[in-house]
Amino acid sequence: MFFAQYYLDCLSQASYMIADETTGRAVVVAPRRDVTEYLADAEAHGFTVVGVINTHFHADFVAGHLEMAARTGAWIGYGRRAETEYPIRKLADGETLRLGDVTLEIMETPGHTPESISVVVYEHGDDAVPYGVLTGDALFIGDVGRPDLPASAGVTAEELGAMLHDSVQNRLMGLPDEVRVFPAHGAGSACGKNLSTEKQSTIGEQRATNYACAPMSRDDFVALVTAGQSAAPGYFSYDADLNRRERELFDPAAAPRPLDAEEFGARRSSGAVVVDARDPQEFAAGHLRGSVNVPADGRFAEQADTVLGPEAELLVVAPQNREEEIVTRLARIGFDRVAGYLRSPDDAPAAMAEEVAPASRLTAAQVRAALQREEPPVVVDVRSCGERGEHGCIEGALHIPLGELPRRLDEIPADRPVVVHCAGGHRSSIAASLLRHRGFRDVSDVLGGYAAWALLNTPAAV
Repeated sequence: MFFAQYYLDCLSQASYMIADETTGRAVVVAPRRDVTEYLADAEAHGFTVVGVINTHFHADFVAGHLEMAARTGAWIGYGRRAETEYPIRKLADGETLRLGDVTLEIMETPGHTPESISVVVYEHGDDAVPYGVLTGDALFIGDVGRPDLPASAGVTAEELGAMLHDSVQNRLMGLPDEVRVFPAHGAGSACGKNLSTEKQSTIGEQRATNYACAPMSRDDFVALVTAGQSAAPGYFSYDADLNRRERELFDPAAAPRPLDAEEFGARRSSGAVVVDARDPQEFAAGHLRGSVNVPADGRFAEQADTVLGPEAELLVVAPQNREEEIVTRLARIGFDRVAGYLRSPDDAPAAMAEEVAPASRLTAAQVRAALQREEPPVVVDVRSCGERGEHGCIEGALHIPLGELPRRLDEIPADRPVVVHCAGGHRSSIAASLLRHRGFRDVSDVLGGYAAWALLNTPAAV
């Protein structure tokens, strides 16, 4: 058996290829849109990809099932409850897919979504104990998939939670302890609240350590897994719906188009949104007014999807020689309306000098002094609920997690200076740039974030 996990750190997303090395038949599970890596591996090993399986309608990225099918002729498989605009193979509970001696068995595990399935992998068809199980978003390492996503329209969180209880407590925990667990996501994903950084585990380890796998009643389980979930990012519904639809294929060979300063400026004047993927300090030193700073060295795709809309035409300012990477990462979340990128970001200030502005970044000491004024600024904390609860907060700060910021802007007074902070200064640059883009005039963010504030305000040991 050939078994490979492909892990994408910036989306905390795992996809898989399973093949029988004797027959050369392979299946890919939950591919991303840029499918070149899977195809290259298949070609290198002499495999034919015969099927593509999505465990459910993913909400945090656009899956590459259509791209894989177009390139290989493979069928596309979903659980039997799935309905799509494109032809699919509906996979029933208990159905077996034989790649040769290597065998896959479908297990219905609804709860994160109604159509969710897991894929049980047998290295040999007659093995008593499976090699592993691809659990999709039903079971993570350290957590289970949240049952409260708006992408599952028509089904309540309580109904999904009850389904998830059976899927986790009875179906998945019914597998032998030795079975390896391969989830669809890891730490950082908004599809759960307590995901581990580990890429694989076992049923036995999860039975012993995962809070949601301990025996409990259905009501207790639903209460436990729905409590403390952060608000789902606004783009989740868009991506889940896009995964149901026939859509344009992503073509990695269609390189992003370089624009000179004149055309870049014209498109910007016509309403295109500038996404500046440089480091926050570089952005603060000088950027085109109205640009939204989403640094490439971070959770770029997720954060871009959080603060921008997929309907907008986008212009990219990228770190040098990373333009193609940025366009690909945008495509992974369904942001296909990229008009092009600035040919030479370093030349932008000379070509558009009147449109270049610095961004205000304050030290913790400067923020403390500002808060002692007669008319202090509004402080906006864009950390998650968990971070704020664990580490504390600036007294009086308005708490709006970054993922909720675009739809809660009306809670921020527009007639007062605004100071934004996160944990360390990365997300606050994104948030502050979004506020400026949306018309807030006096916006700063905090260098070093809450960590710097806490250090400044912690009494020295005697």
